[in-house]
Amino acid sequence: MPAPDLIPGLSTIAAHYDAVLCDVWGVIHNGRWSFAESCAALVRFQETRGPVVLISNSPRPAHDVVAQLRSLGVPDAAWTDFVTSGDVTRDAIAQRAPGPAWAVGPVRDGALYAGLDVTFAETPEQAAFVTVSGLFDDEIETPDDYSDRLKICADRGLVLICANPDIVVHRGTKLIYCAGALAALYADLGGEVVMAGKPYAPIYAQAYTKVDKALGRTAARDRLLAIGDGLPTDVKGANAQNLPLLFIGGGIHGADTTAADGGLNAMGLARLLDQVEAKADYAMAGLVW
Repeated sequence: MPAPDLIPGLSTIAAHYDAVLCDVWGVIHNGRWSFAESCAALVRFQETRGPVVLISNSPRPAHDVVAQLRSLGVPDAAWTDFVTSGDVTRDAIAQRAPGPAWAVGPVRDGALYAGLDVTFAETPEQAAFVTVSGLFDDEIETPDDYSDRLKICADRGLVLICANPDIVVHRGTKLIYCAGALAALYADLGGEVVMAGKPYAPIYAQAYTKVDKALGRTAARDRLLAIGDGLPTDVKGANAQNLPLLFIGGGIHGADTTAADGGLNAMGLARLLDQVEAKADYAMAGLVW
């Protein structure tokens, strides 16, 4: 794969693109605080070029995540519209309603089910399918804590709907497990997994609709710039959609792609991309204008 161009800022390529599809967690915040320069870069793109549509693997619907963005200091002017994995996952849940579903995830993800005609099982033995938005307590639990219960579901042939394909994310400086880690374990146990967030097509289909609405016309794919920091989600998703990609090396793969001076480790980045036969058109350590 060709090596990505290492660029000093979004401004050097902005003129080539009409809109941006930007990842959220790892690019503009880390769950504890927002990245001021990254937010400023998106604000500047909107002022000079076109819309920014945030495309997130959050398991909650976009309208429920906006308050979190604001609380972390992400300005509304940094984005035009928003689509989440939770938005597109709701369709998969509705198709299997009323269930009952064994719903795995923290209480804060309750908005994922709001308004859906779905009932809930207290145990895996009572469930008709499984939904996973995260771990019940991602501060202390690991996927191993779920092995026995997920094996029951897999042995029963239940479908598992994963609302967040991310394996891990940074919360502040700590790595925490996400729903994707449980989905990977379930697949290893022989269970069937359904996912609609990045890197899968349904979330991109919704994002294109939002971009077209903001532009007032159908956007050309080669004029849409994807920005993200996750190899299995952002990079694989953009590659599958044939979207130009700006890879942010200081996010979840920072240990492999960050140099001693805080800049981008070009050789580490190249090795990382080659390992999964992925490509990025551009790269920088952190998103700046």
